[in-house]
Amino acid sequence: MSPEVFVDVLRDALYIVILLVSAIILPSLFVGLIVAVFQAATSINEQTLSFLPRLIVTILALMFGGHWLTRVIMDFTEGLILSIPSVVG
Repeated sequence: MSPEVFVDVLRDALYIVILLVSAIILPSLFVGLIVAVFQAATSINEQTLSFLPRLIVTILALMFGGHWLTRVIMDFTEGLILSIPSVVG
């Protein structure tokens, strides 16, 4: 296995990890920002107020994007397995 192949596989894997994590984290980040602005505007300093909406949005992102997330991981794994003969041989 040449170093170039290893770097390509690692780069693709890191790209997929960043893509999948951002698909889950970014909606939660936006909801947290909206709740923080609401808390700052109303002077409500309750810590649990920001937790529940972020949790719900994260669960919804997993529910609605779960099929896509699984498909991306399966495509990457399938491509990795199919490339084994060309990498080894």
